[in-house]
Amino acid sequence: PLAVQWWATYYPGAEPGGGGYVVQRILSARDERHAAGATLLFNLMHYAIRPWPWIVVALASMAVFPTVESIKAKFPNVDATIVGHDLAYPAMLTFLPAGLLGLVVASLIAAYMSTMSTQLNWGSSIVVNDLYRRFLKPDASDRQLVWVGKATTSALMVLACVVALFLESALQSFQLLLQIGAGTGLLYILRWFWWRINATTEIVAMAVSFLVAVAFQFGNGFGFSTATQLILGVAITTVAWLIAAVVSAPTDTAKLREFYRRVQPRGPGWKAVVNAARRDGQELESGDARSDFGPALVCTLAGLAGIWGLLFALGEGLYGHRTGMLAWGAAAVVGWSVIAVLWKRLSFR
Repeated sequence: PLAVQWWATYYPGAEPGGGGYVVQRILSARDERHAAGATLLFNLMHYAIRPWPWIVVALASMAVFPTVESIKAKFPNVDATIVGHDLAYPAMLTFLPAGLLGLVVASLIAAYMSTMSTQLNWGSSIVVNDLYRRFLKPDASDRQLVWVGKATTSALMVLACVVALFLESALQSFQLLLQIGAGTGLLYILRWFWWRINATTEIVAMAVSFLVAVAFQFGNGFGFSTATQLILGVAITTVAWLIAAVVSAPTDTAKLREFYRRVQPRGPGWKAVVNAARRDGQELESGDARSDFGPALVCTLAGLAGIWGLLFALGEGLYGHRTGMLAWGAAAVVGWSVIAVLWKRLSFR
């Protein structure tokens, strides 16, 4: 039978009165190597394969409605103020027969409801468990927690509706989410490899990334292009959380050592913790002390090349750009080849 694999994500101070581990089950696999392979397959399917039905629809819409004016001509009764590029998808739906149209509409409603329920439940659980019960009322009853959850869910829904009133297109909302996520992406990777990254650092990163994204969004980008806004957002957020990591109080030593024992992250970012523990007579490294940090980092970069190279190679081929297709295809082949060569050298600790 398959054994459930667990991945421990550490949040200092996650429990009232002290630190704690939030253990999340993310995969079900035979062992860590199979789990990593499943994750690699998921990313391949999610980023290189799954977008193509959407891309094909977009290409078809460009053939049927080459300009926004052609959409206006096809649907003269639609308010001109809402006719834009993101109206191409619903315009394409009008070509579907009744049965398929009903199926697509039902799938859109289901997708919307699943996403909204996830975000609302997620947000209310954070407010209830990480804020209200931890800081405001640790002895709250279940009834009180349920009412706080209901109130939070309602407030989040109202806030979402208010924010939506200020967004003019689906692209605008996508760019806002992309800007928020890009600023914190590096932190969420490095927190596994540098002991100085703590809860304060993550809170600062999330807050600064959100504020920068909102400022760019409602300040019309301050004259910068979308790409420049993204780079500036990452840079500002990175500087902010680096300062927070250096000046904030480090996580409790006992928690750091316990985390290392469980996860065995290795790499230079944890040498200070390992060496300090060794001076105190504690050995944190288990099993083979040799680190596969280097090969693992190379495989990470190779995975990016393999997945994105395949996606872009397919796109270049679809547009008839042979040079681009060959270049990106070569990047994909190199990426997957590197993973195949180094796979057996990874310990998956």
